[in-house]
Amino acid sequence: VKVKIPFGNKYLDAIFSVPEKKPTYGVILTHGAGGDMNFPHLVSLAAYLASHGVLCLRFTCKGLNIAYRSKAFKAVVEYLKLSDDYKLSGVFLAGRSMGSRAAASVIGQLSQADDDDDGFIQGLVCLSYPLHRPKLQSKLRDEDLLLIRCPVLFVSGSADEMCEKQLLEGVVSKMKAPKKIHWIEKANHGMAVKGRATNDVMEEINAQVFSWLRENVQL
Repeated sequence: VKVKIPFGNKYLDAIFSVPEKKPTYGVILTHGAGGDMNFPHLVSLAAYLASHGVLCLRFTCKGLNIAYRSKAFKAVVEYLKLSDDYKLSGVFLAGRSMGSRAAASVIGQLSQADDDDDGFIQGLVCLSYPLHRPKLQSKLRDEDLLLIRCPVLFVSGSADEMCEKQLLEGVVSKMKAPKKIHWIEKANHGMAVKGRATNDVMEEINAQVFSWLRENVQL
């Protein structure tokens, strides 16, 4: 189901992947710095979640400014929260690369403001979280992660040039939230693994995300 979500004086393009049975929980999903909501990994994850009973709303927001992307993400959360078509008990925010930074930023802001006492946001899924720029490991983008209190899942490639394994493990050990990292062996930032079919990698990611959701809410 295609929708347009009001955002300031503009609209964000979005697509609902709707399960056959009435869903209780949803996932809001967005893309990285390049591409849009039709990035193959997002399409694959959305279809997988919907086929397993989880509503998925994926959206496109092209801005390269993290504050702008976070605002857009917030608008989509509000839209889904107030939606009459889907009365959900809660949602997980999810994103790929820069999209996961935007999702983390939204939850970090809410944790600071104690804004989310209605518990609508259930957790965060970070696919290829860009912890640092390539070759710039001294500046970590970890401030939002350290504020978060809800459960967090990281799915990262062990050879991701923007998320060195030891550095992510170090940040995660400092996080107060319940957290889990799933490493995709030898995958780079784009989740490509030499000698492994893309679909095979996507299936591993999708299954990991779904089983983690299931550990955190009654699906």
